[in-house]
Amino acid sequence: MSVTQHTLPSILERYELKYLIPWEYVEPITDFLSLYCSLDYYSEKATDDNNFYKVTSLYFDTPNYELLRQRIEGKATRFNMRVRAYGDGEKAPYFLEIKNRIGISGVVKKYRAIANEEQWPSIMTDPSFRPSETDSSAEKANKELFLRLAISYAIEPKILTKYQRRAFFSVVDQYARVTMDVNMQYRREHEYNINSSYGMTNYDNETIYANNTHSEASVILELKCNVGEVPYWILDLIKLFNLTQVGFSKYVSSTLVSHYDNGDWFMGADREPNYTF
Repeated sequence: MSVTQHTLPSILERYELKYLIPWEYVEPITDFLSLYCSLDYYSEKATDDNNFYKVTSLYFDTPNYELLRQRIEGKATRFNMRVRAYGDGEKAPYFLEIKNRIGISGVVKKYRAIANEEQWPSIMTDPSFRPSETDSSAEKANKELFLRLAISYAIEPKILTKYQRRAFFSVVDQYARVTMDVNMQYRREHEYNINSSYGMTNYDNETIYANNTHSEASVILELKCNVGEVPYWILDLIKLFNLTQVGFSKYVSSTLVSHYDNGDWFMGADREPNYTF
C-alpha cells in the first residue's frame, strides 16, 4: 500500500536536497528509483498524465515581503507559509504548511495540518476561528501555530503557483521521498482563492534555472529524507547522474518573475508549457 500525503506526520524534520536536471534524466532516474521506491498516491492515480499530477500552492507573506527578502538574502533561519492542494485546488482537502529552515545545517522542519471545506479559508478570515474538536492534538497545534504566525506577521496572500509532479516514496527506508517538477505556472493572488484552473502564466523557461545563461535544465529534482538518515541509494543517485545541489524556491522565482517580468519580456511561444502529457 502506498504512503499518501494524508498519512505523513504532522511535523517532519528532514533534509531537502534540490537539483536542476534536463528532461532527458527523468526516465533514467525513474528506472533507478524503481529498485527502492514506489510512486506516491497521486502519481499512481495520474496514469493518463505519464504519472505527473498537478500541485497548487497559495503562498503568503507580510505586506512588505519580509519572508521573501529573508530568502533572497540567505538568512540562515527562516520560514515560509502556504496552503497546498493536489489538483487545481477546486476542492478540499487543503494542506496548511509552515516550512522552517533551521540555521546552516540545511535541516527543514515542516508543520502540516489538513483543512476541510469548512475550515478554509476561515482560519485566515474569521477572527473567531478555532480548530475542530475532532482534530487530533497535533492538528490543533499546527493550525494554532499557522494562525498565530499569520496574525503576528500580518500575513496575506501573494502568489498562486502550479506545476506538475512525479513523486516517489521509499519502500526500503522509514522515510525518503523523491519529486520531479515541471511546467511552472503562477498567478498573482491577493484573495484566498486556490483555484488554479484559470489565469495562470507559464514561467517554465531557462531564466529561472540558469540566471540568464543557457541551461539544459528544465526539471526540479528534490531528494528528501530524515535528518541523519540519508539512504545510500540517494548518494548513489547523486553520483551516478553527477548531480550538483542548488538552491531553488518556487515562491521566490514565481514572485520575482511576476514583479519584474509578468510575462511581458518573452514572446508568446516562450510562455507555452515545456511538456504536455
